[in-house]
Amino acid sequence: MGDVLSTHLDDARRQHIAEKTGKILTEFLQFYEDQYGVALFNSMRHEIEGTGLPQAQLLWRKVPLDERIIFSGNLFQYQEDSKKWRNRFSLVPHNYGLVLYDNKVAYERQVPPRAVINSAGYKILTSVDQYLELIGNSLPGTMAKSGSAPILKCPTQFPLILWHPYARHYYFCMMTEAEQDKWQAVLQDCIRHCNNGIPEDSKVEGPAFTDAIRMYRQSKELYGTWEMLCGNEVQILSNLVMEELGPELKAELGPRLKGKPQERQRQWIQISDAVYRMVYEQAKARFEEVLSKVQQMRPAMQAVIRTDMDQIITSKEHLASKIRAFILPKAEVCVRNHVQPYIPSILEALMVPTSQGFTEVRDVFFKEVTDMNLNVINEGGIDKLGEYMEKLSRLAYHPLKMQSCYEKMESLRLDGLQQRFDVSSTSVFKQRAQIHMREQMHNAVYTFETLLHQELGKGPTKEELCKSIQRVLERVLKKYDYDSSSVRKRFFREALLQVSIPFLLKKLAPTCKSELPRFQELIFEDFAKFILVENTYEEVVLQTVMKDILQAVKEAAVQRKHNLYRDSMVMHNSDPNLHLLAEGAPIDWGEEYSNSGGGGSPSPSTPEAATLSEKRRRAKQVVSVVQDEEVGLPFEASPESPSPASPDSVTEIQGLLAQGLRAESPPPASPLPNGAPAGETPQPEAAPEASSPPASPLQHLLPGKAVDLGPPKPSDQETGEQVSSPSSHPALHTTTEDSAGVQTEF
Repeated sequence: MGDVLSTHLDDARRQHIAEKTGKILTEFLQFYEDQYGVALFNSMRHEIEGTGLPQAQLLWRKVPLDERIIFSGNLFQYQEDSKKWRNRFSLVPHNYGLVLYDNKVAYERQVPPRAVINSAGYKILTSVDQYLELIGNSLPGTMAKSGSAPILKCPTQFPLILWHPYARHYYFCMMTEAEQDKWQAVLQDCIRHCNNGIPEDSKVEGPAFTDAIRMYRQSKELYGTWEMLCGNEVQILSNLVMEELGPELKAELGPRLKGKPQERQRQWIQISDAVYRMVYEQAKARFEEVLSKVQQMRPAMQAVIRTDMDQIITSKEHLASKIRAFILPKAEVCVRNHVQPYIPSILEALMVPTSQGFTEVRDVFFKEVTDMNLNVINEGGIDKLGEYMEKLSRLAYHPLKMQSCYEKMESLRLDGLQQRFDVSSTSVFKQRAQIHMREQMHNAVYTFETLLHQELGKGPTKEELCKSIQRVLERVLKKYDYDSSSVRKRFFREALLQVSIPFLLKKLAPTCKSELPRFQELIFEDFAKFILVENTYEEVVLQTVMKDILQAVKEAAVQRKHNLYRDSMVMHNSDPNLHLLAEGAPIDWGEEYSNSGGGGSPSPSTPEAATLSEKRRRAKQVVSVVQDEEVGLPFEASPESPSPASPDSVTEIQGLLAQGLRAESPPPASPLPNGAPAGETPQPEAAPEASSPPASPLQHLLPGKAVDLGPPKPSDQETGEQVSSPSSHPALHTTTEDSAGVQTEF
C-alpha cells in the first residue's frame, strides 16, 4: 500500500490536492458565513412569534437511553494487508459506531478495540457480484474479464460489504443466511442513525450549514437531491470536496495505474481513501475555524436583531413583494405546466409505502405490549414488570423488531418521475420516513411507560394491573393514530417540496437568476447579514407551489385512503396534564420493579453472591437489545434455549388473550406467548398538528433533518474508522466517542 501511495500521491500531488481543497472550502465557507446571519434571524423570529400550535399527543423522552449495547455477536472480517479473514467480536453501542474487537475476552478485559466504524455515507451490499459491479463502474477500464480471479473472495455465501464512494471499504461474512439478515438489519440501522449526523438541537448552525450546502451546489448548477448529504458537518463537507475533486483525480491517475484490473481496482480504492482522509482533516480544521469566527460574531448580531426586529421583517417583506411581482407570472406558468399535473402521482407513490410502515409500527407496538401483559400476569404480576418494561423501553432501537416497519419503505418507486424531477435516488425519502417511524415508536413507548407508571402508583392487584395495561395501551394507540397522521402529512408536504422546488429553480434560473442582483439595493446595509436576495427569491418560489401541495395533501386526508385525518378534526382536552408527568425523573424499571428473587439464590454477603453480582453488572454492559436465539455465534458454539413462539396476527393475539382472561386455573410457571386483553381499537379523534417549524423556511428541503430523540450521535472525529491507542485501556464509551479520527490499516 505504501508504494502505491508514495508513487501516485507524492509531495507535489498532495500539495495540489490541498490547494484544490482549500479553494473549494473557501468558496463554501463564504456561503456558510452568509447563511449564518439568516439562520440566526429566523431562529430568533421563531422564538418571538412561535407557531400557536398545541403540543403533540405523544410524549418524547428528554433523557436518551445511553450506555446501551444495541447488538453484539461474532463475524468474519477480511484483512486487506494479510488478505485473510479473521473472526471478530463486534458490538454496536448506543452511539451506533460499529466496534470491532479481536474476541469477546478482549472486550471484557477492556482492551482497546481494533476499530470503530462510523458508517455515515456507506451502503450495504449483500453479494460480491454487487460489489464487483460498483467498483468496476467507479474506475472505467478495470472491469475484470470473465473467469479471472475477482478482487475479493468470500469463504461463505453470506457476505456483507460496506461500500463508500470515497472512503475505504469493509468486508464481512457470516455463516448462515439468518445471521446475514440480522447483521444487515443492524448495520442498516447504524447507517440510518449516522447519516442523520447534524445535531437537531442546533437551531442556527445546522440550518445555516444545510442551506449553505444547497446554495453552493446550486451555484455549480447542481439541483435536486444529494445522496451524500449524510453524516456530521465535516463528513458532509468532505463529501462535497470529493464530489468535485474525485473525478479530476480519477481522470488523471486512472490511466497511470498498473497491473491487472483487480490490482488497479485495489490501488484506486487505497488512493481514494487516502485522499478522503487528507480532505477530511483539512475540512475539519477550516470548518472549526469559521465556526468559531461566526460564534464570536453572534452576540453582536443578536443585539442588532433584538433592537431592529420589526424593521428587518418590514424590509424583508418589501423585498419579497418586489421579487414576487417580477417572477410570479413565470413561476405560475411553470408550476401549472410542469409541476401541478404530477403532484398526485408523486403523493400516491409516497403515501402507500409510508402508511404501510406506520401501520406496521402500530401493530408491532400493540403486539409487544400484549405479549408483555399476558407474560407478566402469568409470571407473578408486578414482580416481573420491571424486567419486561426495560425491554419494551428499547423497542424503537431494536433493529430486528423494527425491520418489518422499515422494509415497507423499500417498495417506494418514483418511476418516470425520478428522471423528470432530477431525483437522483429515493433513499433520501426512505431514510427520512424510517427515522419518523422510529421516533413515533419511541414516543409511543415512552408515553405508555409514563402513563403506566402513574397507574402503578395506585397499587393495583394482578387483575387490576392487566386491565390498567390494556386501558393505557388503548389511550396510547389513540394518541399514536393522531400523531402518526400529523407526521405523515408533514412528511408528504416536505417530500413534495423537496422534489418540486429544485426543479422549479432550475427551470426559472435562465430567465430569473441573472436579474436578482438588482434587488440588492432594496436591502439596508445594516440588515444585509439577515436578509439575502437569493433566500428571499427561493421563499417566493416555494410559495407559488405550496398552495397546490397543501391542497393535494388535504384532499388525500379527506378521502381517508391511508388513514390520514382532516386538519379540521381536533383532539380537545386529551390528557391536559400528561406533559407534566414527563417533567419528573426518568423511570428506572429495573430498580423500582425488579423481581426480589426466589429461594436458592446465594446471600449477598457470600463470595458466590459477590461473583454473581459482578457478572450481572458486567452482563448489563454486554447484553444486547437483540437477543440472538436462532443460531449460535459464527465459529463459536453457544446453544441457547428457544424462545416461546409468538403468533403473528393481531386477531390471533386477541383470541389467545380472551382465552387467558377466561381461564380459572392458576397461571403456569413459564411465560405464555402473548399479553393483555385487547378490544377493538377506538377510532382516534384528531388534533392540530404539533411540530416545530425549521429555523429556515427552506430547511425542510434538505434530507437528513428529522429530529432524532434517541442515543447520541457517533463522534464527529471519524472519517470511517477509529483506532484507539494501544497504550491505554479506556472504557467503551471513551473509545467510541473520544478516540482520534485516524484511519489505519491493520
